[in-house]
Amino acid sequence: MVLKSFSKINLSLSVNRKLKKTGLHDIQSYFCLINLFDQIKIKKIQDPKDKVKFQGKFARYVKTKRNSIIAALAILRERNVISNYYSILINKKVPVFAGMGGGTSNAVCLIKHLVRKKINKNLLSILDKTIGSDSRLFFYEQGFLKNLKTVNTFPRKYRLYFLLVYPNVRCSTQYIYSKVRKYSSKSKYSFNKMNNKSKFIDLLINKNNDLQSIVENKFPIIKKLIIEIGQKKGCYFSRMTGSGSVCYGVFKSEKTAKAALTRIRLKYPQYWSSVAKTI
Repeated sequence: MVLKSFSKINLSLSVNRKLKKTGLHDIQSYFCLINLFDQIKIKKIQDPKDKVKFQGKFARYVKTKRNSIIAALAILRERNVISNYYSILINKKVPVFAGMGGGTSNAVCLIKHLVRKKINKNLLSILDKTIGSDSRLFFYEQGFLKNLKTVNTFPRKYRLYFLLVYPNVRCSTQYIYSKVRKYSSKSKYSFNKMNNKSKFIDLLINKNNDLQSIVENKFPIIKKLIIEIGQKKGCYFSRMTGSGSVCYGVFKSEKTAKAALTRIRLKYPQYWSSVAKTI
């Protein structure tokens, strides 16, 4: 079986408060899934131990003995959700430590394939703490996430096109959140008011990512790239996704995004860059 583990983009991110009970942060984010994905090959084996391997451009950054796939399998087996063992090969095409949810998406994609039913809230909470709070984002279609706003439910004509740039900076989510000192108020905006793409874009332009300034202070290249992407023809706005470090621009069309990609690659050949779109 070959699975596609899609990545995400945070179109906005506001940090509302720190939760005293868990130490995690309550956030509000508009997000979308994009057509950039890792590929997961999985088959059942007779060995009494899982075999997990990574390959691809970003494989060398993944810890082979401690990662989201191994953690997910351990949790499912401890709770007697699965009993078989598997050979799993992950082709890492999504940048790691980049704010795109790659590792969490890998784990959730695997869990959905192995479990084939709704994940109960208790198990969902355990997965949150173990493989990342983004797990709820990737489980959104299972009906638990009533407070999660998703943009990929918009009509096809609202499709967004992205230029993505990864400046070879690996951000620690835990570290970035530890530096948060100011909190934003929760937005009460309803997507039910949305009736055309221009209003949707205007809404996003007036949002931001509360973590961006923290990452920019630590890695000045982030600010430079975001400004430069935003100056390209056809770019509605530019931002950083999640806790970083992938910078992106939302463009009017795939054509303008590809034109901007060509110019970025000429200037920054050492950085990974790509064009993507919502799915």
